[in-house]
Amino acid sequence: MSKDIQQERVWAVQRFLNGEKPGSICASLGRSTSWLHKWIKRYRPDDPSWAHSQSRKPCTNPWRTPAEVEEIVKMVRLSLYNQDLFCGDQAILWELDELGVRPLPSLRTINRILNRHGLTHRRTGHYEPKGTPYPKLPAVIPNQTHQADFVGPRYLKGPIRFYSLNVVDVATGRCAVQPMLSLLRAKRN
Repeated sequence: MSKDIQQERVWAVQRFLNGEKPGSICASLGRSTSWLHKWIKRYRPDDPSWAHSQSRKPCTNPWRTPAEVEEIVKMVRLSLYNQDLFCGDQAILWELDELGVRPLPSLRTINRILNRHGLTHRRTGHYEPKGTPYPKLPAVIPNQTHQADFVGPRYLKGPIRFYSLNVVDVATGRCAVQPMLSLLRAKRN
C-alpha cells in the first residue's frame, strides 16, 4: 500500500473535520462521497493506523474441515502407521467411521489433511529376514502339502474391508483364493 493513498485519506478526513463540505472534498480528490464517509467512519484519533486498508478476506470459511476432525485424522493415521497397518485414506476413513466421527470427511479431504501436515510418506526401510529356519515339508505329489495364508484387511473403493484366505498346493503351484468381507461389515448388513 502506498503512503500517498494513506495520506490522501488522512487529508480528506482532516478537511471534513475542519468543516469543509463533503462534495467539495470529493470533487477535488476525484473520489465518491461513499468513499469519504467510509474513511470518516473508520477515523480513530487515538489509532495512527486507522487509514490502512483492511483485509477483505472472510473471517471464517464454512467449507473448511473443523480443527478437531483434522486432529483425529492425524492421530488415526499415526496410530495405524505405528501398528504397521495399512494407513491410507481408505483405512483412515474406515477407522473414523468406527470411531463415530460425524460428519465423515471425504477421501479427498483426508488426502488434503495428510498433505497439509506432511503425513504422506511411505514406510522406510526394507524387510530384514530374521534368519529363522523354517521347516520344509515334502511336496512330491499333488495334494500332499498345502501352504495357507490369511491376508487382510484390504480395502476397495468405499468403506469396504475384506480378507482373503489363499491356499497353494506346494507341489503344483496351484492356488485357491477365498475372499471374505469383514465380520463387522457383514454383521451390519
